Amino acid sequence: MKFSSSLLTGVAVAGLLTVGNVSFQTVKPSLLLSASAADATGLSTQQKVDLINKNKGVFGSGDQLRRFFFGDLEPIGIQPGGAGHVVNLYNKANDYTFSLCTTFDVVVALKKGKVEKFSASEVK
Repeated sequence: MKFSSSLLTGVAVAGLLTVGNVSFQTVKPSLLLSASAADATGLSTQQKVDLINKNKGVFGSGDQLRRFFFGDLEPIGIQPGGAGHVVNLYNKANDYTFSLCTTFDVVVALKKGKVEKFSASEVK
């Protein structure tokens, strides 16, 4: 009886480890997939910048900016403009600065290089 209960315990522990390992392996690839699918657009960096420039001033262009350059945008300044204030976001990967009106989630200006402050006429 003692032998069968220890055997049963060993089988149960092995079963739990196997199920736990399968569950972990099932979740792990989906996490890797979301990380690798971060740029599912298939657009080059220049095409993304051109598209944002084309949609400048249009509602939702801020969302487009965040989707294209997720994790690459660094806030470098804030200034009056848009509907109150705009935030200037620098992307080190492509050396562009974007000015974002956060009230309406609209990109109002963009320029090559690190620009801490745009001219007032650009961010109106």
